[in-house]
Amino acid sequence: MNARVFRDAYGVPHLRAGDPLALAYLQGVNAARDRAWQIEYERRRSLGTTAAFLGPEAVGWDVFARQARLDDTARRCFEALDPETREWVAAYVDGVNHALPSGAARAPEFAETGLAVERWDPWAPLGLWLAVHILFAGFPGKLWRTHVVEHLGESAVELFSSEGPHGSGSNGWLIPGSHTASGQAILAGDPHRYIESPGIYQQVRLTCPEFDVLGLAVPGIPGIAHFGHAGGVAWAITNAMADYQDLFAEQLRRTAGGVEALGPEGWATASTHTEQVEVAGGESVEVEVIETDRGPIISTADHPPAAAGGSAGAISLRYPPRVTGRLGFEVLPRLLRATSVRDVDAAFDDWVEPVNVVMAADTSGGLLHRTAGVVPRRPRENMLRVVPAWEPAHQWDGWHDPMPRADVHGPAVMANARELAAGLGVEFAAPHRADRIRELVNARGDWSVETMPDIHTDTYLGSAGFVLDLLTELDDLSAEAIALRNDLLTWDRHMDAASTTASSYAAVRKALVSRLADHFTMLENADVPELFTAWMDPLTHVSYALENLIAADLPDVNVRWLAREALEEVAARKPRPPWGETHQLAPLHALRGPVFAAGEQPLDLGLSGDHHCVMSTSSLPGLTDVCIRASAARYAFDLADRADSRWIVPLGASGVLGDQHHHDQLPLWLRGSLAPAAGELAREDDGYATTSALGAVRVEAADPERDLDLIHDWVTAERAGFWGMTALSRAEIAATYRFLDSVPTHHVYVMSLDGTPVALLQTYDPQADPAGTGYEIEPGDLGIHLLIAPGERRPGFTGHLITAITDFAFTHLGHPRIVVDPDVHNAKAIARFHRSGFTLGPTTTIPQPNGTTKTAQLAFLTRPV
Repeated sequence: MNARVFRDAYGVPHLRAGDPLALAYLQGVNAARDRAWQIEYERRRSLGTTAAFLGPEAVGWDVFARQARLDDTARRCFEALDPETREWVAAYVDGVNHALPSGAARAPEFAETGLAVERWDPWAPLGLWLAVHILFAGFPGKLWRTHVVEHLGESAVELFSSEGPHGSGSNGWLIPGSHTASGQAILAGDPHRYIESPGIYQQVRLTCPEFDVLGLAVPGIPGIAHFGHAGGVAWAITNAMADYQDLFAEQLRRTAGGVEALGPEGWATASTHTEQVEVAGGESVEVEVIETDRGPIISTADHPPAAAGGSAGAISLRYPPRVTGRLGFEVLPRLLRATSVRDVDAAFDDWVEPVNVVMAADTSGGLLHRTAGVVPRRPRENMLRVVPAWEPAHQWDGWHDPMPRADVHGPAVMANARELAAGLGVEFAAPHRADRIRELVNARGDWSVETMPDIHTDTYLGSAGFVLDLLTELDDLSAEAIALRNDLLTWDRHMDAASTTASSYAAVRKALVSRLADHFTMLENADVPELFTAWMDPLTHVSYALENLIAADLPDVNVRWLAREALEEVAARKPRPPWGETHQLAPLHALRGPVFAAGEQPLDLGLSGDHHCVMSTSSLPGLTDVCIRASAARYAFDLADRADSRWIVPLGASGVLGDQHHHDQLPLWLRGSLAPAAGELAREDDGYATTSALGAVRVEAADPERDLDLIHDWVTAERAGFWGMTALSRAEIAATYRFLDSVPTHHVYVMSLDGTPVALLQTYDPQADPAGTGYEIEPGDLGIHLLIAPGERRPGFTGHLITAITDFAFTHLGHPRIVVDPDVHNAKAIARFHRSGFTLGPTTTIPQPNGTTKTAQLAFLTRPV
């Protein structure tokens, strides 16, 4: 199979290669070209080096990443992988390393920050995965609950149950064939995350002789982990809301030998070293990295333990990948090869982080609904707050096994609620989304992919009743407040962008939250590391725990009176604008960069929906209406015919501001529409044209079948002796160029002058070529071979041709450096390259297609800055 990149009308990459390793390499190349800034930024987060280009505001994260030992954990997990998976991940990283410099040249953030591309380590994808998901289980909530108990007492430990205020949720539903028009299952949903620019998911199709899978990939990670359709089987996940990370109050002491920590069996030596966090525009920060038998120390603030017995000066984090040396990446290539629900189920048996609820369906009628991941067995108190490290009762005691699963006899729903995974956590999503989806999917029996947006875009707010019920019996209201109340009580409870009643409801809720938060000022100013202050904001917790607080019958708090004040406040204002005027999407970007490039017409980013709607578009209800969390993608996988499947992401396939595919899906996403997942494809254009002093030069990808006669004549000509193919037969030459056409690391081009073919240009990634063993490869190096066709040439011909080649490599492909390897005896070629500006390097021995070897003179040309 030829190595090719095709793109549909939205720029979604469809990648094809001859084997899984070549495909992984090609996926890495594509991720680096489309999402260079995103993946390099996330990699730097895993290393804890973002402050070096973002400045002081990034120090908090970098300190945590170093203390939590994310990169070291990633390296351990990579080394523990089976050899086949390690090779697969490494192939992806090779692709990233080859293409990242060219991708960085397109991404304006690199120039804006002065960030230079670095070579990725083979375990970088695992580090990136950890950086993205380390806060996924919400362990900072344990700092909050410990803080609450300190100020409000033991009975308040779960008072602010907000069912996941900072966690990332999702919707998912599995509709079996008994409820679809086709008789085959439909798997659909939408993961809810912070909406970032570019987005966390990249639509992609991966095809090789062993598998053909389309789905939502995470840029920087090989394969398709979360949402995929392999033709015969499809799978999807939501966050299980499991609790699998613990915080331990640690007592530390310094000794002549270093640092010791008090554990259940007494004092034990802790590992310790120091690291420097470089800070752009500021002094570097020294970080002491300490790790006890429980885990790495992530806070040295003075936090009392959860039980009596004194104070502790530090808090350690215990999380499964650090304990087990496993992350679950073995699952990723297995999912690509899955052909049935049974295969998907078996693959997820080895999943680790994060813990998910999985649904799957296949064309044979197989259905799956299970949890996947690693959750430790320990007391419930561990799951609620910081616990003392020295008490034996709080140690981990194995793992939950087997993980919960359910039989599927009809439509199944997953929406982070307290259902299948109830025994694995303490705080889940409120049931409103799950209940509403279940109501919708059971309302009819002829569902199709075309009707999935009816569910995706449902705006009914199931939690509205908790606030509206407070208004029913209020008396002594002003006329304006009575009119507003009547409007709210007759409202259909749909949070539609055009609705002024929805906006009024949100305003009353915000005013109520603000007043209720005033009763918890004693919880302000918690002493935690800077990174965790967002988890310690009482207003945020009151906002998301509003239902629980209304139902809690709080002493000394007249919630109904507060509701009356909130109603009067909103009624006294000018008429409210429609909900969509204030409920606007605000994608997050590390540099706070814009969504629209200069000169582009901005779109109205007003949104329907709300936190507890199926169309979950979340803001901070007590603070702002601006939406920062919503559907990071929507998908509808059709098991009857994969070609009918649909999907959408909030922005687009490209992460480059100003690119035509940067946000071309945004209009569809805003109105809840889906795009075809298998639309018309066009091969990515490798053609390049320029004008030289000799005439019009064109560089075009060769076709080993169409161009075989030309190639054979050129490489077997007497003047091509240094090419090493003069003795090969036509069949051998054909086989060689078919092979080159099948791998993503080597490319063959025909160069034409004024329409006449004049040269053969071959490029290669030195990481995948014997030439690369002879020198120290730098990220983005591009090797080239040039064969001039037989015939008379004008003076200066070769020099002008080399100029066109360097322009092609530097400007069109974006590589920072070119490597050539002429035979040491080819003095003419060496002199020509030297005159063209190449710097001579070492010599090296390179095997040839005819079985011999050549001694090559390496030479290098760096792209001008």
